[in-house]
Amino acid sequence: MARSLILMLLWLTSILVVSEGQHGTLLSSVFQAPTQVAIRLSRDPVSLLEGSTDFGHIVHKNPVAIMNPASTSDISVLVKFSNSLPIPFSVAARGEGHSVNGQSMAFGGVVVNMSSFRDSSTDNDGSGGILVTEKTAAPGVHYVDVGGGQRWIDVLHETMKRGLSPRSWTDYLYLTVGGTLSNAGISGQTFRFGPQIQNVYELDVVTGEGEEITCSREINSDLFYAVLGGLGQFGIIIRARIALAPAPTRVKWLSLLYDDFSVLSADQEKLISMNESVETNMPNYVEGSLLLNQSSMDLSFYPEADRPRITSLVQQNGIVYVLELAKYYTNDSHARVEQEVEELLSGLKFLSSFKFEKDVSYEEFLDRVHSVELVLRPQGLWDLPHPWLNMFVPKSRIMDFHDGVFKGILLNQTIPSGLVLVYPMNRNKWDDKMSAMIPDEDIFYVVSFLHTSTYDQVEAFKEQNQMVLQFCEEAGIQIKKYLPQNLTRKQWMDHFGDKWKLFQQRKVQYDPKHILSPGQAIFSH
Repeated sequence: MARSLILMLLWLTSILVVSEGQHGTLLSSVFQAPTQVAIRLSRDPVSLLEGSTDFGHIVHKNPVAIMNPASTSDISVLVKFSNSLPIPFSVAARGEGHSVNGQSMAFGGVVVNMSSFRDSSTDNDGSGGILVTEKTAAPGVHYVDVGGGQRWIDVLHETMKRGLSPRSWTDYLYLTVGGTLSNAGISGQTFRFGPQIQNVYELDVVTGEGEEITCSREINSDLFYAVLGGLGQFGIIIRARIALAPAPTRVKWLSLLYDDFSVLSADQEKLISMNESVETNMPNYVEGSLLLNQSSMDLSFYPEADRPRITSLVQQNGIVYVLELAKYYTNDSHARVEQEVEELLSGLKFLSSFKFEKDVSYEEFLDRVHSVELVLRPQGLWDLPHPWLNMFVPKSRIMDFHDGVFKGILLNQTIPSGLVLVYPMNRNKWDDKMSAMIPDEDIFYVVSFLHTSTYDQVEAFKEQNQMVLQFCEEAGIQIKKYLPQNLTRKQWMDHFGDKWKLFQQRKVQYDPKHILSPGQAIFSH
């Protein structure tokens, strides 16, 4: 507690010193904004501190002010005002601040607190709420209009009241809609329903010139495709219209253990490759993870009596591979679901004595990571540094990646690895017109190193992440980073590949003065 208080005081001091010194001119410019904007700007030290950090707790960049908008117009006027200045100030939209490398920060600029839209008493134009539409021109087609600052957990609760639900999720739901749609939004449902960006019908956006534009696949489609997965470079998402489907009520949630990665990956690929037009019994969620002998393992899913033998299995093998599988059902299909689960498992080659199952509510399943947060946060373990590395690996090289990284790097490190996810996706569930980048193969794997570090181990984790990237480069494994953290213009050009020219053109068109999302550092090199 004392260390945290000292760190907070140091950062508050640095914010005030830097803002009043180096950014004095910008500060003066910002507060010369039109009254509509000026009354929404805050220099409250606690708010400034919050806007200068994120979930990563690694990068700290001080804004000169925080904006708490009450309407779309407030954001539009702010961005237009910045454009009018000889030296524009940067603007970054911040939802829950769950980026890990400063992506939602605005050094010397203004951070827009999108969560202020959640309070209906300050949402003056209705653009920030959650409105479920059940009756549409197309029978059976439902959607929800959601403010960009709304959290997915609240979307879940509101849609479930009407027996509906989005189809594609992230693992953690206390993230904002605008935040995940600016990246892609992935989880174990993506193989079947695509990422969250694939499930959007329409957007309201404030561009980098301050224009308020509604866009979809049919109207202003170039902006629509640019913004989805566009890392905040072309516009701030004010509202998203998201596809809904009838919601299940219960989930059969399984964890299956393997001692051979090639067998795990074959089973995962079998499950995600089922033809929905032919197969009536498909999984709703497929993920995977590693249990590593060199780290403390989270075995909370498993019965306490089974944890010693799982630990023994990990110690014998070095790595144990986990296939996580879910089958949704409704209360009236309970009698059928047991048979359907057995049919799904019948061709899989997991270790037969290491099959574990839970039966939980749909909402409990989707909110599963929050239950971990509730345990860690009181212990001070949630707000530690998170030197994460997320990537997509082509199927053709996943075994090389396994041998070189999982076995060759992770098992030889002295620092304890956190959660490592590994599971496949289908390329045909992604729209290549959107800005998000994925490997050029029909099947590719999500690999996420979700490390939690002490402050004195951050550099060691950074070095390990760099070792992983260097291995991929030297081995010729053409990965694509997810939630990318590139340091140079060349790295960004390599990341976007053939899309780089289009990405640049869209920046010129929608944010010519490079005002939006400076924390990504795409155009600042």
